[in-house]
This record gives sequence, C-alpha cells and structure tokens, in this order.
Amino acid sequence: MDINLLKKLIKMVEQSEITDFSVQEGDLKVKISKNTHNAANFSFQTPIEYSRPMVQSNAAIPIVESPSVEIKRETKSDLHEVKSPIVGTFYRAPAPDADPYVEVGDSIATGTVLCIVEAMKLLNEIESDVNGKIVKILVENATPVEYGQPLFLIDTK
Repeated sequence: MDINLLKKLIKMVEQSEITDFSVQEGDLKVKISKNTHNAANFSFQTPIEYSRPMVQSNAAIPIVESPSVEIKRETKSDLHEVKSPIVGTFYRAPAPDADPYVEVGDSIATGTVLCIVEAMKLLNEIESDVNGKIVKILVENATPVEYGQPLFLIDTK
C-alpha cells in the first residue's frame, strides 16, 4: 500500500465524522480509528518490525499522539499464491447460477480452472499452475482485481 494513500486515508478519517475505518488489500489490513481527542490512531501488523515517524514535528504544529502501526500478513513457505494475470473483474463461477469452480479445501491439479477474470468483455479462465489444496480464496466474487493481485492460496504439500 502506498504511503501517500495511507496519509490520505488518515486525513479523511480525521476530517470526517467516522470513528473507525478499515480496508484490506490482499493480505494487508489497515485499521484507522479516532480516539476521544480527535487524533487518528492507525495500525499495521507485520512480522517485520519497522519504525519510522510518520509525521515530523514542527514548532508551529502541535503534536497530538504518535500513531501506532500494525500490519497483518499471512506468510507460510509452503503456500503458493495464484495471482491475477490481468486487470478485470473476478468471478468464482462460469455463470451467476452455476457452482463455483473451486471451494476452500478442494484438491486441485495443475491446469484446474480456478476462476474467471473478465476484462473488456472477454472471459479469461485462470488455471492453477501447481498441484495442491485450496487454503484460502482472497477475493470476493464479482469484485475488481488488479494485475498481480493474489487470488488464491494453495497448499502445495
């Protein structure tokens, strides 16, 4: 997630009436919440420790509270990510009334169709490039996806 986007989100929360805001992009989850002093707290959780002041102090600007950052990431060496090869709309099934191609827990082989990504009215079948078991579906049905965005986690054990 871009630091400028993060700054814009914090500013949006500070200037609005909302007290809690969260967004998830792949396995990155960001939660921004206001405390009772109208300062925004935000957090990331990550296994990598990273500490850098987000706002530099200036004598003309009063310092409120330093934000805490938490980034949650799921990492496992035996999990394979299937990523979107194109920008488009993610569909789990070939038609709205059809069963999904795969479910969590399904065993799959190389070449198994996992989903469709529609781009410019073309339906592109996304196939597995590994054998394994579906551990997690990372995208909701009928939602936009970006190039390189993880769609599935597959256990390759």
